[in-house]
Amino acid sequence: MTTTLLFALNLVAIVILVFGLYFPRHRRKDMVVAYLVVNLGLVALTSALLATEASLALGFGLFAVLSIIRLRSAELDQQEVAYYFAALALGLLGALALEPWWLSPALMAAILTALAVGDSPSLFARYRVEAITLDAAYTDELELIGRLEDMLGARVHRIKVRRVNLVEATTTVEVRYELLPEAEPRAVSPVVIPTAGDPA
Repeated sequence: MTTTLLFALNLVAIVILVFGLYFPRHRRKDMVVAYLVVNLGLVALTSALLATEASLALGFGLFAVLSIIRLRSAELDQQEVAYYFAALALGLLGALALEPWWLSPALMAAILTALAVGDSPSLFARYRVEAITLDAAYTDELELIGRLEDMLGARVHRIKVRRVNLVEATTTVEVRYELLPEAEPRAVSPVVIPTAGDPA
């Protein structure tokens, strides 16, 4: 497969990834630019290294360092990290002519399909993860779970207590739960506890 055709396939794939999958689901404009640049940048870097006698390992190492810096400098959830690495993988496949000729397009299609299915809003739609601050200090785990299940109308599968403040009577907890069939899917609004400097 020619370099031009591979580049065109990568361009189509990254457009589908960013504008067909990521943005309609997550609506984060800054990551659109990041995904496009990291994908096309990897294609350009790999193509340039292949055209010269420079070491591919050196080039990939430098790009990996830059990618790690980018990941550490932004607040990304696990889904956005998955899209980030998908953009990297598509860029790499778009620059390397693998044999047989259909392998690169097939791998690109597999990556897009995995994201389309794995990040589908209808997949595990009743399972949620929330960080919640309660207006009471709970030291008993069973009591805390009972309060969360009553408040959320859900079955709590796992909790991780982040902070218990006995002075201000608050509990901050990360909870993973499943909405019960009769419960309406909804976003949970955490209880906001004003600080001493806030107006009443």
